[in-house]
Amino acid sequence: MNFTISSPANAVIGRYNLILQVTSGNKIFSRFLGQFVLLFNPWCPGDDVYMADENERQEYVLNENGIIFVGNAKYIEARGWYYGQFQDQLLNICLTMLDLSLYYRQDPAIDVSRRGDPKYVGRVISSMINGNDNDNGVLLGKWQGSFNSHENPSRWDGSVVILQKWRQDNYKPVQYGQCWVFAGVMCTVLRCLGIPTRLVSNFNSAHDVDRNLSIDKYYDSSGKSLNISKDSTWDYHVWNESWFIRPDLGTSYNGWQVLDATPQEQSK
Repeated sequence: MNFTISSPANAVIGRYNLILQVTSGNKIFSRFLGQFVLLFNPWCPGDDVYMADENERQEYVLNENGIIFVGNAKYIEARGWYYGQFQDQLLNICLTMLDLSLYYRQDPAIDVSRRGDPKYVGRVISSMINGNDNDNGVLLGKWQGSFNSHENPSRWDGSVVILQKWRQDNYKPVQYGQCWVFAGVMCTVLRCLGIPTRLVSNFNSAHDVDRNLSIDKYYDSSGKSLNISKDSTWDYHVWNESWFIRPDLGTSYNGWQVLDATPQEQSK
């Protein structure tokens, strides 16, 4: 006997148990057939993450290697990065990441019921890539001081070893990460779950702390700079964009959506 399973395009992603139940008269027979994993499907026109162009699917879903641009506006450096989203045990690690989140711990039923929504999953993963808010996140951020006791962020060249170390250390944050490391690992996890994802590097990148959409500098009457603003401009910053539709905002907002896992300003 052959079975075909057809899941709804908006079905919740994750692990499923498949059980066959046969009723004959007053008797019921059940047999466990196995377990399968359901992911987002960029090849399915009904899925929120559907991407029509095959070349783009090859690049933003299936490609395990990429380049991250870092440095400054006058000297841009291309850094190779191995995403490795199809490596052994990576899928289990990514699914476990969802179950370790604060969202799941606060209300497992509601959290799981929302896992068919890529924008929700993206927000959960964005929170879990960094461990700076004590939620068993993957990486601890550090931007100054000595890195002698742990890994210097500039030494990382791929996501797989970071995610494996996170699991081996019983899901304690790996030390240390900076923006391009957070973005590289985030890209791995989202591609592994079936969400098309890419990295974006921005040079002379504004860091607006007080959220007034400007970088403020203050001077006294003689022109001397006053060090009273927390706003700054970084040499560069790296974040992610993921591809999915936005029925909550309207069709004009469909397409690339910004996600930033670097722990700097809480977005509420």
